[in-house]
Order: sequence, then C-alpha cells, then structure tokens
Amino acid sequence: MSKTHTISLIYGDGIGPEVVGATRKIIEAAGVTVNWEECEAGSKVFKKGLATGVPQETIDSIAKNRLALKGPLETPVGFGEKSANVTLRKLFETYGNIRPVREIPGVPSAFSGRGIDLVIVRENVEDLYAGIEHMQSPGVAQCLKVISRKGSEKIVRLAFEFARSEGRKKVHCATKANIMKLTEGLVKRTFEEIAKEYPDIDAQHIIVDNCAHMLAKQPEMFDVIVTTNMNGDILSDLGSGLIGGLGFAPGANIGDNIAIFEAVHGSAPKYAGQNNINPTAVLLSGVMMLRYLGEFEAANAITQSLYCTIARDGFVTRDVKIPGKEPVSTTTFTDKIIQNLGQKYNDENRPYKPIKPVKVSDAPDFVKPAERQVVGLDIFVETARAMDAFGPHLQQIAGKHDLALKLISCRGVKVFPSDHGLMPDMVDVVRCRFVHKDAGNEIKDDTLCAVLQDISVQDRWMHIEKLQSFDNAPGYSKAHGED
Repeated sequence: MSKTHTISLIYGDGIGPEVVGATRKIIEAAGVTVNWEECEAGSKVFKKGLATGVPQETIDSIAKNRLALKGPLETPVGFGEKSANVTLRKLFETYGNIRPVREIPGVPSAFSGRGIDLVIVRENVEDLYAGIEHMQSPGVAQCLKVISRKGSEKIVRLAFEFARSEGRKKVHCATKANIMKLTEGLVKRTFEEIAKEYPDIDAQHIIVDNCAHMLAKQPEMFDVIVTTNMNGDILSDLGSGLIGGLGFAPGANIGDNIAIFEAVHGSAPKYAGQNNINPTAVLLSGVMMLRYLGEFEAANAITQSLYCTIARDGFVTRDVKIPGKEPVSTTTFTDKIIQNLGQKYNDENRPYKPIKPVKVSDAPDFVKPAERQVVGLDIFVETARAMDAFGPHLQQIAGKHDLALKLISCRGVKVFPSDHGLMPDMVDVVRCRFVHKDAGNEIKDDTLCAVLQDISVQDRWMHIEKLQSFDNAPGYSKAHGED
C-alpha cells in the first residue's frame, strides 16, 4: 500500500482546473494515496485585490507540505503586479527548473522516431529574470544580469544529481561565456570545477547558440543541459517543439527540500471549459512529482498507460493531428488512461531513484577573497554633448582628484579617446571609466562622492559601479577597443 502524501493543489486559471483535475484523477486511480489541500492563486486572487496573486493561506500550505502540484496561472492585464508564478518561485527559492524533453510514442513531430530523451535544468531565480530594470535616460533602458557563484553552484550540482537519479551519463553546460565572460563565464567556471566531483558523468561546455543549433539538428546528442534562466526558458520551449508542442512539456521547480510541479504551458483561457484540452503536460509533471516522492511504480504505470493510450489505441486530443484519427475529449482521454493502467507499452529502461539533496552553504558571502581593492570607477552619465568636448571636460574633473579618465564608452564601445577617427551611432548614456593616476592605489568613497559632485554641475549621472579586483584578478570587463 502507498503511504499517504499531503500535497498542496492549485487548480490554476483558464484550462487549469481541467488538466489538473485529470491529473489528480489518474494519480488516485494509480493507487497513490494523497491528501490534497486545495489552494488558490492567480487571477481570482488578483481580482480580490491581492497584488501578489498568492494569499497567505496558500503560502502556509506549501510551506507546511513542502510539495505542490500547480496548474497554469495568468497575470491579468490592468491589475495585479508580479506574476503569481514568479512570486511562488521566489518565495520558496525553487532555484532549479527541470524540464524533460522526451519523445512520446505515437505523437507526430518533425523528429518522430529519433528517440529524443533529454532534460533541461534551468536556473530559476536570478539572471535577467531578477527583473532589475531602470530607464537611464528617456531613451535608454538597462536590465541588470545578476549571476552569483552560489546560484551557479546550486543549479550545477542539481543537474549532476538529477543526471545520476535517472542514470544519465552526460551533462552539457550551455552559456554565452564567450561574450559575457563574468556572468555567463561564472556559470561555466563553476560547472568545470564542480564536474570534477562527478567523474562518472561526461561534462561538456557548449556555447548556447550552438546548443540551439544542435538541438534543431541532432538532439540525440544531448542527455542533460544545465543553463542560466533566460537561456533555459528559450531552449526548453525549443525542446517542446521537437516532441510535439507544449502539450507534452512537463516541469518541476526544485528548492531545498521543497518542490512545485507544473506544466510549461500557460492557462490558454480561450479553450477553458471546452473539454478538449491536452492534460499530458500536467500529467507528466505529476509523474515527476511521484518520482520525487519515491512512488516509482505508480509513475511508471501512468507513463506506460499514457503510451498505450496514444501510440497503441490512437486516443489523442485536438492539439495532436494524426491522419485518420478523430480527437477525443479531455475526459475521454483521461478515462482511457485510467482504463489502461497496468498495461505495458515498452520496457522502461531508466533506473530511476530519488534525487540526492544538494548541499550548498547558505552563507550570503559565499565567496571570500583574501584581498580586494577598488581600482577604478564606472560612472554612467546622461549627455548629448560631442565626445571631443565632453571627454576633455571629464579629464579636468579627474585630474582634480588624482584620477585619470581611461575611456568613455557608449553601449560597450569605446568612443573617447578615439583611436581611429570613427564614431558609432551614439545614444545619450555613456560609461565613463576612471582609474587612479598611481596604479595600485585604491579609490576611496570620498573621492567617488567628489567626482560625482563635479559631474553633476553640468550633467546627470545615474549609475555607478566600483571596479574591483579580487585576489589580484580584475572583477570587471573591458569595453570594445579598451587596452
């Protein structure tokens, strides 16, 4: 007999009640004993005036049970604030998003019969999705890409442990480290360091655009792909297209001893209540949840029944086009899966086992250098002045404070001093890089404040970055054209 599991259940918006309801019914029919705690989140909560879309009762339920199955949530236009989905991920620090991309027998796609079976492990809480944005001038916007060593280590370790839990032998790390050498490069360096602890797994780095190219050309080469938040969001949607669409794309949000399972697709409100939607993505998310709980027999039984229903019996919903097969309703599809429980379509050959918990220090100062120094300043200034006038003006300011103006750049390209006489198309925000006249001397905060005061007499400044070195290694990138 199965043990009783208490699970927070969020039906969600739009098609959510139909696909989550189908999944609940199939899990119960598979013999898993669940005490479902029904919770609210999303559109109905926004309409009650709660800006987060997640009431305290739902937070309390998930915090107590440490496990949730969730339908898609919408963020209504015109009211509410942040996405309720993002709110839940950040509240419970579900730092890892696991998205399997596996061919479903009988589902037609451009890659049918090629045996695609890979998993994308996406970092889930930082990167550009931290949502730190500013208008630097009326015509220039900035988004800060935040990558931490701690976040990188957590997602990398999760990817390797997940690979082991499914008997997988290869992990690719997909980054844009050739361009973003500090942020994406930090993920790459962390991956290469942590990989040494997993000698049983083949660890390879791949540039993310080449990864997308190879996914569309030779997806069989991949087993597990670990990547940053935005890269993972894009690649996982690409992956779902390889196997028939978002209707077959499950997902899991994993944190420290907590997990929220949900499909990748949205709430599709125009199809709500029509009883024709495909519940497979949420059902496979439920299968992932069962494996997380150690209910491997039930998970395998549901998977085999799903394969029998689609590939052997030809039962599909409206999103799957098979010549000569008429689509069935959501309820008919669900009932057929239940009827097929206990039947076998193929030999499941993955040696599934629980994911080993990831052990990473919770210290905020995760990296502790022996030495550090402020060696320069990047001050972002709004100006429409010509650089041949603005540059000398800043040089005068710098000289007053024992500093030197090393360069001015616009959108990452050096524009002063100009070594080639060419000027790129300018916008009205420039980065002004100052260094100490005496190399090796640290720039103090009182000097920084004095420079800002002098700049503000004629121009607006809006953003500052200290250029720091850690253990004698520069902690900043160079502009294009900087020596």
